[in-house]
Amino acid sequence: MTSIKQSYAPAENAGLYPRLAILAVGLFVVGTNAFVIAGLLPSIAATLHVHASDVSYSITFYAIVVAVAAPAISIFLARMSRTTLMTAGLVLLSLGTVVAALAPTLEVFTAGRIVAAFGGAALVPVATAAAASLASPERRGRAIAFVGVGFTAAVAFGAPLGTAIAAIGGWRVPLFGLAVLAALVAVAVAFAVRGIPIGAPVSVRRRFAILADPRILLALATTLLVIAGFNVVYIFSSVVTATATGGSPSLLAVLLLIFGVAGIGGNVVIGPLTDRFGSRTVATIFIAVQLVTLPLLPVVAESFVGTAVVFAVWGLASNASLLPVQHRLIAIDPAMAGVAISWFSTAMYVGIALAPIAGAAAMRLGGAESIPDVGAAAIALAVVAFQLGWARRRTVEAVATAS
Repeated sequence: MTSIKQSYAPAENAGLYPRLAILAVGLFVVGTNAFVIAGLLPSIAATLHVHASDVSYSITFYAIVVAVAAPAISIFLARMSRTTLMTAGLVLLSLGTVVAALAPTLEVFTAGRIVAAFGGAALVPVATAAAASLASPERRGRAIAFVGVGFTAAVAFGAPLGTAIAAIGGWRVPLFGLAVLAALVAVAVAFAVRGIPIGAPVSVRRRFAILADPRILLALATTLLVIAGFNVVYIFSSVVTATATGGSPSLLAVLLLIFGVAGIGGNVVIGPLTDRFGSRTVATIFIAVQLVTLPLLPVVAESFVGTAVVFAVWGLASNASLLPVQHRLIAIDPAMAGVAISWFSTAMYVGIALAPIAGAAAMRLGGAESIPDVGAAAIALAVVAFQLGWARRRTVEAVATAS
């Protein structure tokens, strides 16, 4: 019997959603901390007397640290209480954000971001796996989706709100606010989110051996490609939509708000859909929807309304795409769910780190209109990878039957 199967009971499920809400707020803090920097680049650069492109490297460093640290934490802190680990992650996130907010130089700012990244690496995969372990199997998709709303809300509301606050009080103010919120969530996790099973100890070799399963490897490849395809367009959305918005920051903000609100809708519907129809069907549909919508952006480039419609559909589909992939990773080997989700986090942040490089290359070679095509190409590869993962399932089952 796996640790996930042992973790739920009727009494525990009765108090499930308050605990999931705390975890969702934690992911909101991590997500806002990551996404808000893009909107603060000019003001941070001006204060620290550097170029905005120099500050942008902190985003890459943040993503790389999380990508590397998430599996390392899963390996070396495997015996630590899940509650303690998440609390420590939130404390690190708070401290790192305070350092960044007080930074007199770019070097200190980057150091603070790296500390915060270690906190995010400790929290995100553990919180996601905890959501699954706290819920009964028939509610697992809903639980993961509920917690995932935190990230979606960070894109829809957290980052724009942080940018608006910075316009009034300076860029340090929203960072201090995030630090305070992280500290408050740390207290809530410490006292209210308990009883999460650690599971049997897993060797370092076994943790890496999970990557030998082609089904898991292909699910992780799907994750990386979906995230890269999304971020290529999202990061460069100001230039992709420049014709539709006329270069207006306000109209761009409206598009991003539409994207984020639609994304929340995607998170709301994807849990029940995954529980009812299975991860293969719903993931394939929503990833394919992105494949269709992204190439439409150049087609509707001169229409703000048309662009808004595409952003709405894209936002819903992109935010709904990865929960079924997480569900798939957990279902392949529930006993290794925590390890699989830590690798999921790594794949996600590698995709984030690669997206600016791919987008910048597309800008140089083909201009802004080529960026959606680059995103669509990544999404197309994601569809292939995901379907290959299910083909490998049949192969594995056939071998098991024969033996």
